[in-house]
Amino acid sequence: MLTRKQLELLDFIKTRMDVDGVPPSFDEMKDALDLRSKSGIHRLITALEERGFIRRLAHRARALEIIKLPDAMEKPGFTPRVIEGDKPAPAPRGAMVVEAVHAMELPVMGRIAAGVPIEAISEISHHIAVPGSMLSGRGSHYALEVKGDSMIEAGINDGDIVVIREQNTAENGDIVVALVDDAEATLKRFRRKGSMIALEAANPAYETRVLPDHQVKVQGRLVGLIRSY
Repeated sequence: MLTRKQLELLDFIKTRMDVDGVPPSFDEMKDALDLRSKSGIHRLITALEERGFIRRLAHRARALEIIKLPDAMEKPGFTPRVIEGDKPAPAPRGAMVVEAVHAMELPVMGRIAAGVPIEAISEISHHIAVPGSMLSGRGSHYALEVKGDSMIEAGINDGDIVVIREQNTAENGDIVVALVDDAEATLKRFRRKGSMIALEAANPAYETRVLPDHQVKVQGRLVGLIRSY
């Protein structure tokens, strides 16, 4: 079996020899097959010679001899079946184009409570690769491992990794990392009510904590989530 390019070259050589009586030059073959360099033609000629379709005559310029043709080329009206070795196979129906994904390494700053608040986190435990598309806007980002189930109705489970954009302000409804009394860190939904801050769980088993705003410091806003199965 011949690849498409090998078959195209053999057909071009035969056609030119039938018309002009001499084989085409390597430059003509390169242009006819739309190749960038003559090295590709050399490889195709070698492959055809190894398969016994042509022979190069020594000490003669442009000296090629066609020894045989594929059966398909000798049968009028027959479309040859070739190995598609010179182009990629067609994509399956419904396939989506896979594009290169930009990723960044973020520090995982230990664990964050989605339940009863735990001690504030300040040390890096390890790093994790995060898709660049998950990082919203400018500024620093970091990651935390979730401990607890108080945010399960927001789709955040125990053991998930949350990606946090570092900031000290939040809008009502944002899921934030909140530092309570400079000692406890928790992941909750933020609501401001006058001079009070409500930290809402997304699990009816947990009560909303309402605290004076001076006791709550926003440490960042949730922008992404990574889950391992």
